[in-house]
Amino acid sequence: MVTKLVIIGPAWPLRGGLSAFDEKLARTFSSQGIETSIETFSLQYPSFLFPGKTQYTEQPAPKHIKINAGINTINPFNWIKMGWQLMQAKPNLIIVRFWLPFFGPCLGTILRIAKWNKYTKVISLVDNIIPHERRLGDKLFTQYFANTIDGFLTMSAKVSKDVRIFSHKPIVLSPHPIFDHFGESITKENARNLLNLPTTDKIILFFGFIRKYKGLDLLLKAMATPVIRNSGIKLMVVGEFYEDATPYYTLIKELGLAEIVILHNEFVPDSEVKKYVCSADFIIQPYINATQSGVTPLAYHFEKPMLVTNVGGLADSVPNDKVGIVVEPNVDAIAQGIEKLYEKGASYYIPNIIEEKKKYSWETMASNFLILYQQI
Repeated sequence: MVTKLVIIGPAWPLRGGLSAFDEKLARTFSSQGIETSIETFSLQYPSFLFPGKTQYTEQPAPKHIKINAGINTINPFNWIKMGWQLMQAKPNLIIVRFWLPFFGPCLGTILRIAKWNKYTKVISLVDNIIPHERRLGDKLFTQYFANTIDGFLTMSAKVSKDVRIFSHKPIVLSPHPIFDHFGESITKENARNLLNLPTTDKIILFFGFIRKYKGLDLLLKAMATPVIRNSGIKLMVVGEFYEDATPYYTLIKELGLAEIVILHNEFVPDSEVKKYVCSADFIIQPYINATQSGVTPLAYHFEKPMLVTNVGGLADSVPNDKVGIVVEPNVDAIAQGIEKLYEKGASYYIPNIIEEKKKYSWETMASNFLILYQQI
């Protein structure tokens, strides 16, 4: 039985979807009477490794969650200190988030020391175990980390398969729950008024930080196809560039898309997310490769039909022609998929979205962690 639990991963004052996820998971365990805290990073990435503008949020600290920002990912003396503290604290369970090999040496060392108490078990919540962008040392760092783990929880079958490259310990698959901290939906008309957008335009949304693997270039080229260009559809791109933005601006200019592409190149705080999502007709995820996406549960929360490409685990949580469209990751397929969304209309998909999203509860994920704990 788990009575004391520690989550290691991003949390306030760090910004972004991983922090929001970890904080919500902590609240869920706490609501079940489990003493829960988060150990997060005093230094998550060295500044030269972080592609965005800032790693930190300006939002106030979340209430009713115990968060300690004590882990320095580049200081081995800190790793020993944090591991020793966790060993002495003796939680039943540590849930450690893993998404980049860079964290392998730090987290692997902390966990090795923590487990010297012969009491604490460790489950890794794995977003990616094989990174989207490969670097020298990835496999070595990941293996060092994986050797400390007693069990793995993944959110897609693709990641479960990848984990098997590094470990034969138990794996449980539990889909990404639906974020519910963004507030209630507002009408499309209200959202567009807040953003000074025409209420009658056709607008699709690309949301989230921008990297090559997310396929924004494919979507821009799809916008230039005759079927889309002649349809009156506009594309709103909302998110911070995590790579050089110049090729995207060049592509917009070369394709003559300036009049139909709306760019908001900024990180969007949680309190502002609903304005952008609710203003859109459909959410488009044209990824070139992926495991799972935090944008999908966001679309479910606000009951927005979506288009996803058939890569990684994206299609696993988007039943084709029920809650949206699944297409191959190429320009023509994306363009035809967008056209099909508009042909059927949002009202066709929304009843299915309302039914499908019942599967993705935080209580289910918390329960799956506890089931896995009993197996290890």
